[in-house]
Amino acid sequence: MNLAADCARCVGLCCVAPAFVASSDFAFSKPAGVACRHLAADASCSIHDRLIPSGFPGCVAYDCFGAGQRVVALFGGGARSARMLAAYETVRQLHELLWYVADALSRSRAAPVHGALAQARSAIEAAVAGGPSSIEATEPAAYRATVAPLLRRASALTRARSAAGGPGRDGPGPECGSADPSGANHAARDPTGGDLAGPEPAGRDPARDDLAGPDLAGRDLVGRDLVGRDLVGADLSTASLIGADLRGADLRWADLLAADLRGANLAGADLTGALYLTRTQVGGARGSTATRLPDRLPHPAQWLTAGSSAP
Repeated sequence: MNLAADCARCVGLCCVAPAFVASSDFAFSKPAGVACRHLAADASCSIHDRLIPSGFPGCVAYDCFGAGQRVVALFGGGARSARMLAAYETVRQLHELLWYVADALSRSRAAPVHGALAQARSAIEAAVAGGPSSIEATEPAAYRATVAPLLRRASALTRARSAAGGPGRDGPGPECGSADPSGANHAARDPTGGDLAGPEPAGRDPARDDLAGPDLAGRDLVGRDLVGRDLVGADLSTASLIGADLRGADLRWADLLAADLRGANLAGADLTGALYLTRTQVGGARGSTATRLPDRLPHPAQWLTAGSSAP
């Protein structure tokens, strides 16, 4: 399943369905279901080539995980409708879950949960493939409740420290994120507002306590000076890293599930093998060509300007 957006095969669903609030990410507020004033008649963005200077870095970072073109195809094309917009919101959440599941399935150390993850993936894919009626009957929260503990376990296994002295050191391969991408506790919230992790399951997972790296899950690290910090294998899931200075930090194999990286400076940081990192997180952060990302994530265009650490 393609989890990369293809705007040419969509009808501007992301410019209509979501709400956004006037902030550093958006120049004005827009309610859900109302078209952005910059949405052109041909479903293109009339300021696409100048979104950041126009005050819309949030649009640059936004990612539908391929939900837009998938919904349009399932509805057989045609004009936008209220039903299509509702389906888009559901499919986007399900595709995001598939991104995390595919990441976990690419980790060789997470093999003990690969079977359960594959079953969850099949169930999610079937719900979407069933078409509009199936999507309308689907509640993403139910799938999150199933997937979240599997993601937690996959993370703990992947980040486990080996005899070589660090997590994920049983060889590069999948641990470096080269595979096709398709919960933390602390009631993680996904970018669509859903409860991604749910409550901590009864009993502690020994892998979380005994094997995983530093536990910074859910921590308020807004604006913190973390330059050059060793965060290898750290659990940063749901942490708030808004505006944090992570220049040159070592974030290899760190769990970044639902971590808020808006405005964080990742220039020169090493995120090789980082778990559950998304295009939205990377797009909302600042970085440079020296920032090392998992293979599945390209450097955002705004990072590629010589000497920049945009946005």
